Amino acid sequence: MNLKHAILILAAASFSACCPPCGTLYDAQADLPFEMPLVERPAIPSRTVSITDFGAAGDGMTLCTDAFARAIDALSQQGGGRVEVPDGIWLTGPIVLKDNIELHLANHAMILFSGDQSLYPLTQIIFEGLDTWRCQSPISARGVKNVAITGGGVIDGGGDAWRHVKRSKLTEGEWQKLVASGGIVSEDGNNWYPTESYLRGVKSATDQNVAEHATMADFERMHDFLRPVMVAIHNCENVLLEGVTFQNSPCWTIHPAICTNLIIDGITVRCPDYAQNGDGVDIESCKNVLMINSSLDAGDDAICIKSGKNEAGRKRGIPCENIVVDNCIVFHGHGGFVVGSEMSGGVKNVSVKNCTFSGTDVGLRFKSTRGRGGVVENIFIENVTMNNILNDAVLFDLFYGGKSASEAFADGDEGEASDMPALPVDETTPAFRKIAIRNIRCHGARRAMYFNGLPEMNVEGITVEDAQFYAAGGAQINESSDVMLRNVKVVPAEGPALQLNNVKNLHTEHFVCPEEMPCALQVTGSRNQGVYIHSPQITAANARLSKASEPVVKIN
Repeated sequence: MNLKHAILILAAASFSACCPPCGTLYDAQADLPFEMPLVERPAIPSRTVSITDFGAAGDGMTLCTDAFARAIDALSQQGGGRVEVPDGIWLTGPIVLKDNIELHLANHAMILFSGDQSLYPLTQIIFEGLDTWRCQSPISARGVKNVAITGGGVIDGGGDAWRHVKRSKLTEGEWQKLVASGGIVSEDGNNWYPTESYLRGVKSATDQNVAEHATMADFERMHDFLRPVMVAIHNCENVLLEGVTFQNSPCWTIHPAICTNLIIDGITVRCPDYAQNGDGVDIESCKNVLMINSSLDAGDDAICIKSGKNEAGRKRGIPCENIVVDNCIVFHGHGGFVVGSEMSGGVKNVSVKNCTFSGTDVGLRFKSTRGRGGVVENIFIENVTMNNILNDAVLFDLFYGGKSASEAFADGDEGEASDMPALPVDETTPAFRKIAIRNIRCHGARRAMYFNGLPEMNVEGITVEDAQFYAAGGAQINESSDVMLRNVKVVPAEGPALQLNNVKNLHTEHFVCPEEMPCALQVTGSRNQGVYIHSPQITAANARLSKASEPVVKIN
């Protein structure tokens, strides 16, 4: 046990009974590959009130919005404390948390947010990396310290009343039932919209946000389209989310932005796999974060790291840094662990370990595009198990076009590897570099790995070691530099096992693939440099090299 670990254990032992220690909370912070302060639970005063003291009724029919507000205000006036939500179904509108407030759910409590959109007025918020207007979140906290949502029970965002649905994501029976419930079907019959207000937003918005020239009247006319994030914790310090199930969000489920000292421990996130923008947890421009022991089933990216979008994100200039993700499992989702695509303020010092992704669209997903800018670096990933990955087990894509990997593949957006011309490098050029991935296993994927850097800014400094991939296709690495594949096994259903296009300084050490492959290695492009392949199964006989790459590829 090193000194740092010993200090963390002593800190755990010093907690009082009202803040019980959690061993894994401190284990997760030990032996990190970067310096990070100890993140502790928020200090919540010991006083307690119940929402029933303020007239709430847990019958699922009585609106309890005022009772929640009065309970929080009463404690806030005394310096804070715990608001208890007993067993029952508590129907409510928005809940706003304040300094030193803990919202604590009993094991059989359910907070059910009303589907009446009029209860959620438009408010200024950060969304998709931009400052914009959206409907007030069911749960929000802004600019507060020491805030927590804990206990057991379920928080249900009532998202079915808000979301539009694509016909292709439902069975025919599910689609017919949805259409019979009301709403509006698009002219081509492929989309269902809950209200006219929502449809107006679809026709005038860009990337889920409304155009900058829109007036307040424009926003109000498309009110229902501006679906709220279910839990918005912005500009806060010392935040704890623990033990609760968060489900059925109208949009993103949990969105901490510009927060310091955040703990997410033992939560469950559930969102239908057809839910548009049904992200699990989006951590944006936050510092000192622990996300541990949690389970997610999402309609979009599951665990996602962000830091603002394009010029607005670069101007904010607040990176996401000192992030630990440990012992989490992800089922459905566009990505299990994701960085981007809104990463314009930068991402650095991230540790991901001991995670399982089962049935996600992509396992480890890094995405950006020209125009973002920002630097993603010092990412350390280890001990990840994946199965039934629909597309890529590991993906770096700097040509992200706003679609899921499945949609991009179905639409033929990937294209063939080619000698694409480089553009000038400036502040809008994104960079992904210094990323170490080791001890990962994947059984079942469309492709083992796909690296797709920019000609002018390659994906750089990537190490993959002690990894096994059993997939339909092998590893494809485009426009990438300083790549090390050490003790990597790729078993594709059909070859080649390794495809390279315009790579520089790529080395493999004991790269393993099936014996006697007709084509185990394929190299294309005219800008390859310093490629060294050490593999028992790859020889000059089963390597297919472009004429330009023959002098720079060494096989032994």
